Amino acid sequence: MVLVSKNSSPRFDRLLKPGRWVRDFVDDLAVASPARLAIGSFVAVVAAFAILLMLPASMRDPGSVDQATHIANSVFVAVSAVCVTGLTPVVTEEYWSDFGISVITAGIQVGGLGILTLASVLGMAVSRRLGVRQRLIAQQATSALNLGQVGSLLKTVVITIFTAESILAVLLFPRFLIRGESLGDSIWYSVFYSISAFNNAGFTIHEGGAAYFASDPWILSLLMAGVFVGSLGFPVVLMVAMFWNRPSRWDLHTKLTLTTTTTVLAIGLLLLALFESANPATLGDKNAGHTFVEVLFMAVMPRSGGFATMEVADMSQASHLLMDLMMFIGGGSSSTAGGIKVTTVAVLVLAAYAEARGLQDVHVFGRRLTSSTIKLSISILLTGAMIVFIGTLTMLQISAEPLDRVLFEVISAFGTVGLSSGVSATSPDSGLYVLSVIMLIGRLGTITLAAALSMQDSVRLYRYPEERPVVG
Repeated sequence: MVLVSKNSSPRFDRLLKPGRWVRDFVDDLAVASPARLAIGSFVAVVAAFAILLMLPASMRDPGSVDQATHIANSVFVAVSAVCVTGLTPVVTEEYWSDFGISVITAGIQVGGLGILTLASVLGMAVSRRLGVRQRLIAQQATSALNLGQVGSLLKTVVITIFTAESILAVLLFPRFLIRGESLGDSIWYSVFYSISAFNNAGFTIHEGGAAYFASDPWILSLLMAGVFVGSLGFPVVLMVAMFWNRPSRWDLHTKLTLTTTTTVLAIGLLLLALFESANPATLGDKNAGHTFVEVLFMAVMPRSGGFATMEVADMSQASHLLMDLMMFIGGGSSSTAGGIKVTTVAVLVLAAYAEARGLQDVHVFGRRLTSSTIKLSISILLTGAMIVFIGTLTMLQISAEPLDRVLFEVISAFGTVGLSSGVSATSPDSGLYVLSVIMLIGRLGTITLAAALSMQDSVRLYRYPEERPVVG
């Protein structure tokens, strides 16, 4: 029995109770630097899954691959799974054993849960520094207002994710049975693809990837639905679920996300159909009905889905450039989708439109956007563009692939999309490590940057004289 004096120091109490010390350390770090906590947590999770994938039990043929190459493959796939990207330098069903595929599936699930909860908790940390109106909106969107309610928020996030995945799995299951799969395989495929689709991971375990289901509109439609809903973001899904019959009560974030998402999807659908309808390597020899389903599928996937029914390398360069833009934009905030986010693009377009018309304020849906929101959107855009530029330059020096394919692969990694032009499969080990870093930065960069900049509220006691340089 250990007696502790009432006057004992807090440091001594922490030594006696290491669990409390760890909890207090995490709490202090979360308050002092949410970005460091986010980055440290994800790196630790990636390291754990990479170690599991390095085990001989994770490989289908352990003696067929060089050890250094296997380590690079394991790190790359671990990052890709936890960051819910879907890029892979190897054929998943051929390289990894059943145990390895199970590890990848767990990585996708943990990564998806971590991303949504991380974004929501950081959003709450930011909301503590917002005004009354913004805090009420945050409370309505996340069912939590302060860090003391993290438990209830996490519970809501977990229930939402598992409910959506369960619905998707139940709808996929009978179709796999109809296709002739055994009962056990049908259950496994349904669970795997529901997790991969809703979390926007894009991993597949069938030969040819999603092209294996190119003639099955039922499975393609469910994969599209899972990717689309998962990429909207937790606040939007929750808001629509609560007020599905009263759109007037939707907050500005939900309206902007849905409007911009629909617009980008419609433009992508029309242009992809125009660019690929005469391409014999993709859609040139297929009927109109089949063409529409495949084009719609490929228009949804650059949001961050990563599934593909046609070879990206066979698509036209015009389609590559269009998909580059769509992948860079990505999906909704606080979602498993990557990119700079649709709301960022919406704010920038609205600000440019207001400036072109000489308007002093930026208005949308009866609301006025703050100048801090516009500045934050500009910061995210420039940061994302710089990451892609530096990553492309680096990969051009490492790989022997042309600019078109390298740029596509780097943007896919940054946007955690998973569509591949083939660069990942041909890159040396150093290239895989570079792409791994890009995936991590792309996954965490925009979330932590937005949170860090939003929480900064320094006030100067003086202002310099105003002067406008010549612009344009």
